[in-house]
Formats: sequence, C-alpha cells, structure tokens
Amino acid sequence: MARRVTLFTGQWADLPLDTMAQKASEFGYDGIELACWGDHFEVDKAQDKAYCDRRHQLLAKYGLKTWAISNHLVGQAVCDKIDARHKSILPAYVWGDGNPGDVQKRAQEEMIRTGIAAKNLGVSVVNGFTGSSIWPYLYSFPPVPPDWIEQGFADFATRFKPILDEYHAMGIKFALEVHPTEIAFDIASARRALKAVNHHPAFGFNYDPSHLGYQGVDYVKFIYEFSDRIFHVHMKDAYWADTPREAGVFGGHTNFGDPTRFWEFRSLGRGSVDFEEIIRALNQVKYNGPLSVEWEDIRMNREAGAAEAAHFVRSVDFEPSDIAFDAAFDKSNQ
Repeated sequence: MARRVTLFTGQWADLPLDTMAQKASEFGYDGIELACWGDHFEVDKAQDKAYCDRRHQLLAKYGLKTWAISNHLVGQAVCDKIDARHKSILPAYVWGDGNPGDVQKRAQEEMIRTGIAAKNLGVSVVNGFTGSSIWPYLYSFPPVPPDWIEQGFADFATRFKPILDEYHAMGIKFALEVHPTEIAFDIASARRALKAVNHHPAFGFNYDPSHLGYQGVDYVKFIYEFSDRIFHVHMKDAYWADTPREAGVFGGHTNFGDPTRFWEFRSLGRGSVDFEEIIRALNQVKYNGPLSVEWEDIRMNREAGAAEAAHFVRSVDFEPSDIAFDAAFDKSNQ
C-alpha cells in the first residue's frame, strides 16, 4: 500500500483551516499535517478533547485525516537565545513580558502541552524545532572553546528531557526537523543531539532533505544512519547550483528569490533533490508513515504548486518488493 500523502499547513496559516482543508482535498491530498499556529490547531484549546474531536469532524467533511501536528515556532524558543524576533512567532501567552528566561520556560511548558494536545487528537507525532544556544557559534571565529559547544548540547538536553519524558509517558514522539538554527542541522550534529539526550526513545527526526542537500550533506545516508529515528517525513525540494554564485550557502544576506543565490527552495520535482533514492531508502528502512508535502517556492503560485506536488509524490512513491526479482527462476516457486 502506498504511503499517505499529506500537506503541511504551516505555509498556509493565513487561511482559516476550513478553507485550507477544502483546498487540500481539491489538490488531491489524503490529509494534512496540522500546524500549531493560525487557527489550524490551537494548543491551548486542544487541552479539551472536544476541540480535537471538532477538528477531526472538520477534516472528515473534506475526506481528510491527520497523522501529525507541528509546533516549530514554540519549539524554537526552548533553546534559543531569546530576542525581539521571537515575539512575532510566539503566542502572546508564551511571549508574556519577553523576559528571555521566562519565555524559554513558558515555551518548554507549551511544548509539553503540545504533547497533551497530540494525544487528545489521537496522533503520536509532534514535529518541531528545538532552537539552539550555540548556533551563533557555527563559524568558529573568534575561536570557540570546545566546552562551549558541549555546554550547548547539555543545555538542549536539560531543556528538552522534561518534554521528552512527558511525551514518552503519553506515547508521543518528538520529531526534530533537522535544519539550520537548530541543535541538529546535519548528520554530525544530529548524532550528537541523540547522544546528548541518551538516545531518548521519544526523540527522533522529521526527515526533510531540502535542508540537507544545499549544505552538501548526504541526505540519503541520513535515512540509513537514523533508520529507527525517522518518525515523520517532509517532502520538500530545493535547488542548488553546480557553478559558483555570488551568494553562497550562507545566503549572503539576500532574500529568497534573488537570482544570485546558490540555493533556493523549489516546488517538488523542480529542484535538485533525488527523490527516487529517498523513496528507495525509506522502503529499505521500512518507513510507513505519511509523506508530508511542505510546499515552498517563492517564484511559483502556491495553489498550482501544491496540486502539482501531490501528484508528484504519488508518482515517485512505490511499495517495496516482497519477493526477490529472480525468485521466479527457482522451480520450487513455479
């Protein structure tokens, strides 16, 4: 059976969920991955199971289901060094008075409530970010003492273990989207993040190749390396140039859409990601969860792109073989 194809609603939070769900159904999706912002899935309201039941009813009206929720924005504030930028992405009750330590604490508490909301909704995966106290030290100049980096991973473990413990008790998994600005942004840092939380059973990854490819990270190897920790999959494409550009991997402080950039997010099938090898790897590690389209392409109409992306995912996904291709040559099988 082919995997379910869903649409992440994070980039559609300007639309009411009812409108978004209708469009997702018309685009050809099986379901949606609910973002915890806009009115799509409100964590404070979802502490009441009746709210979650109404969300299911709304989706069912359009023939849709959900298998995961995502709270990237609040998760970012758990480990980040908080500044004025976070006010624009956080619920007012999490931002509060803006005191950095208090914001981090409230974000941690909100992520625990997100797990409760997921349980009330009947899903077992919460996707999200962690933030990172050491991302500003990515390029080590002035030289960064190694123990500062160790302290950053220890800080992540201290702040996220209480969340993970609560999730484990509820049967919920937290899937970090490995991504620049997070505690894990490539294979090496993902390995280190796992070690920091002692390979906590509730901690794994929301696999998204688009954030790995343009960095030069082997995004197919990531699947094999963390085969038992792929809790969810984002299907998202990116283009990166095969010749030098004016703005490199770090972007040169240019805006998305600038033709001088080395890389850019693109609609599925229009970038550089090799989805054939990704599907083969996911089959090999027996990932059976949803393939969730996270659609971003600044130069393309999003409705046309989202509809095209649903078709693309179905065209590249395929079931693994349950028999060796040459088994029919064996007389005992004839």
